[in-house]
Order: sequence, then structure tokens, then C-alpha cells
Amino acid sequence: MPVFDHGPVRIHYEEAGSGFPLLMIPGGGLNSTIPFVREKGPFDALATFSDEFRCITLDLRNAEGGGSQGPLEPDRPWDCHMDDQLALMDHLGIDRFLVLGFCIGGPFIWNLLKRAGHRIPAAILAQPSGFRPEKPTLFYDNNMAGWGPALVARRRDISMAQVEQYLRRMYATDPDFVFTVTRDFVRECQTPVMILPDDVPAHPYAVAMEAAMLAPQAQLSLYPWKDPPSRIPMAVRHMRSFLRAHTPR
Repeated sequence: MPVFDHGPVRIHYEEAGSGFPLLMIPGGGLNSTIPFVREKGPFDALATFSDEFRCITLDLRNAEGGGSQGPLEPDRPWDCHMDDQLALMDHLGIDRFLVLGFCIGGPFIWNLLKRAGHRIPAAILAQPSGFRPEKPTLFYDNNMAGWGPALVARRRDISMAQVEQYLRRMYATDPDFVFTVTRDFVRECQTPVMILPDDVPAHPYAVAMEAAMLAPQAQLSLYPWKDPPSRIPMAVRHMRSFLRAHTPR
């Protein structure tokens, strides 16, 4: 699989298919890697949509088991990953692109729309993560126990103190809603979005529904859409119809 360097960051990515570009952001939190959009997610998204779109996906920087590596940026944890996503599209010579994001891809998509909305005709947020008031430290605690120690064990240049600072800024400094944008931003966002809610601790149904109700160009697919698995093909049809409707001609 190809890699490219931008500054001190090395990005491991994959492409499949042809057509209008579709950036796929894997799920899996801070351990999001390409296998999620192949065999580890609800369905093989890369195979499903590469018959019609030029699908591009990447390992998240510093994800365990992934090939993307770079420094921690504790002062801008969300934006550093957005830099990687936009740098990849620039590297490939892609100006405008659709986006499909799972899990942590939800906050990433809102951040992309805030900074580069003019490049994105439409986006799909599948099982998006968000802030759950009854579990306010969920993401911080999970990553301090899981992602952080594994990262420090394989990277001598990173300390647990840096990990703590990074996670505190990412998830524990003014935590609310979808982490990366305000409700006012979502309320004013004119980019068409489709939201497929989930309801597990990291993917709160209430946040997905609130975002869908606030965003003026939002659509909802069915819920639940992954269980039983026999529902997934219908959800995929909804996604495909949405992407087709918003593909620039």
C-alpha cells in the first residue's frame, strides 16, 4: 500500500475504484485503520463503493497496527488529523470529494466541513461518536487505558504525560456534542449530510439525532441499521442513493 510524507508525518493510505472521489474515514477511535473499511466494520465499504467511486482511505496517525506515523500535537489534536486528511487529498491532486466516516469519522467530518466545506459536496456520518453526559470521561478514560500505553510502548519519543495532555485537550476540555464544532455551526451548515445513528456508549443516539435535527440539509437512514445484519443492504442503498444525488456532474 502507498505512503507519502508531509512534513514529519508519514501517511499510509489505499485507493480503489474510479469515479468521483470518496474519502473514507475508518472507525475504531484513535486506533482507526484501513481494515475497518474492509473487513472489520459493519460491511466492506471499500469494495461496496469502489464500483462507482474513487475510494480513498487512510490509517489514522499513530493508530496501533497502522502505517501512519507522526508527532502528537497536544494543542490541536483534532486539527492535526484533519491536516493529514486534506494533505492526502492534495497529494492525490483531488480538490472536491465526498466523505463517508464511521465512528470517530463523525467528529472528523464536522471539522472538515468547518475548515474545508467548499471542497465537500456531501458527507455521510455512520455510527458517529459524540459526547454522552452520563459518561463524560468515557473517551479520555478508554484511551488513557488502551491507546496511550500501547503508543508509548512503541514510540520512545512520546511520553504518557504527552498522551494525557493530548487526550485532555481532545476529549476533556469543554467536552460537548460532537467535540469539534458547536451546535450553532451545525445549525448553519448548508452541506448535505446523511446520518446513520447508533446507540452504544461511544456512539450516542441522542447526539446523532440532535445533529440531524439541527443540520438544515440533513437526512436520516433507518435505525437500527446494523442489527439484524439483514438491514445493512438497505442502509447501503440509502448511502449510495445519497452519494449519487450529491455527486457533481
